[in-house]
Amino acid sequence: MGPLSLLLLVVGVVLIVLGTRRFMPPYRRYQALQEQDANVARYEAWRGGARADAKTGASIAMALLRRQLQVSGLIVIGGFVCIAVAFVLR
Repeated sequence: MGPLSLLLLVVGVVLIVLGTRRFMPPYRRYQALQEQDANVARYEAWRGGARADAKTGASIAMALLRRQLQVSGLIVIGGFVCIAVAFVLR
């Protein structure tokens, strides 16, 4: 295994670890916001009120968290690509 392959392998592993660590906190918060949104929807359905489709603070926060999750996923994918390239160059 050459030095470039070894470097790509190390960079790939680091990217996977960093992407995963960056992924987890927004994912937990996103799941919590989804649960709260589902609870509000059930309450409003029980109450018989129509739910407004306007943007709320929670929907904006969920959009931001989705974007953070996408970026974290791209970092992890980049790590896997680096590892794949390292094995191809081997």
